[in-house]
Amino acid sequence: MFQYARTDAVAGLVVFLVALPLCLGIAVACGVPPISGLVAGIVGGIVVPAFSRAPQSVTGPAAGLTSIVLMEVARLGGVAPFLTAVVLAGLMQLVFGALKAGRFAALVPSAVIKGMLAAIGITIVWKQLTVAAGVNGTVVDALTAPHPGAVLIAGMSLALLYGWKHTPLARFTLLSPALVAVVLASLAARLLASTALALGEGHFVAVPLGGLSALASALPQPDWTAIGRPELWLAAVTIAVVASIETLLSLQAVDRLDPLKRHSPPDRELLAQGAANTVAGLLGGLPVTAVIVRSGANVAAGGLERFSALVHGLLLLLAVLFAGPLLNAIPLACLAAILIQVGLNLCKPALFSAQFRLGYTQLLPFAMTIAAVLALDLLKGVIVGILAGIAFVLYENSQRAVVADRDAAGVLRMRFRRDGTFVSKPSIVTALDSISDGDEVVIDGTDEYIDHDVKEVLATFLEEARRRRITVQIVGIDLADAHGSGGH
Repeated sequence: MFQYARTDAVAGLVVFLVALPLCLGIAVACGVPPISGLVAGIVGGIVVPAFSRAPQSVTGPAAGLTSIVLMEVARLGGVAPFLTAVVLAGLMQLVFGALKAGRFAALVPSAVIKGMLAAIGITIVWKQLTVAAGVNGTVVDALTAPHPGAVLIAGMSLALLYGWKHTPLARFTLLSPALVAVVLASLAARLLASTALALGEGHFVAVPLGGLSALASALPQPDWTAIGRPELWLAAVTIAVVASIETLLSLQAVDRLDPLKRHSPPDRELLAQGAANTVAGLLGGLPVTAVIVRSGANVAAGGLERFSALVHGLLLLLAVLFAGPLLNAIPLACLAAILIQVGLNLCKPALFSAQFRLGYTQLLPFAMTIAAVLALDLLKGVIVGILAGIAFVLYENSQRAVVADRDAAGVLRMRFRRDGTFVSKPSIVTALDSISDGDEVVIDGTDEYIDHDVKEVLATFLEEARRRRITVQIVGIDLADAHGSGGH
């Protein structure tokens, strides 16, 4: 962990500057106290490096879990029972890691993952419109009766975030555009304090002041009396599965960026994430995952080992303990602007056009996942997407399992171009039915898996072929145990 301590310390400072506004903003987006987001960042930074062997990955509260937190807090009736679900989810992740389940994340189709992230992005943007407008009501209220000061600060913050790459400040790697937006928004709020655009007390972050004792008393605690509720266990499963998938995807992405080309063990990472989520839930924090935004900032800043993640976690802890007044000067409208940018990056138009170009077999599972997540919830939406993906795979495998061509001698050669399974039986039967009486046929299944159902179809065809004077040669398929079924 300490092999590159000097460069990792600098990278940890950069990651801290990126993570601080995101921890606060994600907590606000989830409808929980801002301190819960900071606690999650602290736990992710301190606990995960102790167990993980992912050198450049950084853990914290993730935008990808925002819609889950929002929905489950409302469904379970508060933050306290939700924290119980977070603890259980962490324990489940420990079991996943012990069972070496990390490899199974690859079973989730790419279109479903992209649809899940796009739906999360849409949810984030929709929910943050009211915060950016400085109202407590609905989006209609945000459009009809916005707070002009909040709208001004949100607009300025978005302009800075999207225009950052065009400014000279973009050359300084220590400067995070989100943090600069927070600083400028805090100054702007102070300047507006004596005008008609002044923000009210409810428009700012509220972090408890007074050191460790005040922090401990302000943190929400798990409600263990709710542990027998079925919906709490469903919430725990949802958090465990989605957080594990997001972590493993981030891990793969960060490994590709590693200049030393190291491989992070996924099962060890699940153990680390499980430990972190268990601790986060016990301390009143949001669920955590490995986060590509923080990890990417770590790589860009030269972080090479886990010490950078540890430094970022310790700096977050110091900020909570000693910089409370500064944190409480941050306008919520600025944090909403940061999250709107995050949400738009998750559901940007280029993602939709790319899926459209890939064809309906990718577009439809992608679109169905988005619709199901928005209409139902995240876990059910992902399940719907996976089922849709499986259906399209089965459909594709059922089409043109065999190709048939006549050679110069008039022999009809039928070749399997993919495995012959029960789903491909209709196309195989259609091809066999097209053979005319008296034909000479070669059926070649070399190097392909042919299941028993298809072998029975071929055995039945052989029985009919004798009656129809069809000469059949079977190549690469063992029909010793297959018997004709009297029709196919």
